[in-house]
Amino acid sequence: MILYAERFIKELSNLMKLSNLNKTWLFDVDGTIVIHNGYKNGKDILLDGVVETFNKIDKNDKIILLTSREEKYIPELEKFLKENNIRYDYIISNLPYGERILINDIKPSGLNCAVAINKKRDEKLEINYEIKKDM
Repeated sequence: MILYAERFIKELSNLMKLSNLNKTWLFDVDGTIVIHNGYKNGKDILLDGVVETFNKIDKNDKIILLTSREEKYIPELEKFLKENNIRYDYIISNLPYGERILINDIKPSGLNCAVAINKKRDEKLEINYEIKKDM
């Protein structure tokens, strides 16, 4: 019972409260939604939680995939994503291997328009959030 309570408290503390406005989701590809560099070893493999996470994203939101992969690997990636019913709007490739820095403003209402999540490479994708109707 104690372990369940600890897990519940941890989940609540990690719960993001997001506005009811449409969002733009930026996902790195390798290590975040597929096994890191799996395509170099034969094929991409979806990580646990990806389908559930993407299905939870509102259909009116935009999804942008970011990758360091060279442009020549993108058609193969697009085919893989389609076969696995992973929706996206854009793929940006040929990015540097270093940090991805997101800079955005704060609305006059106080809404922070930038959120960043770092997850361990090749581990389950799990984003805990709720949409607040009054934000």
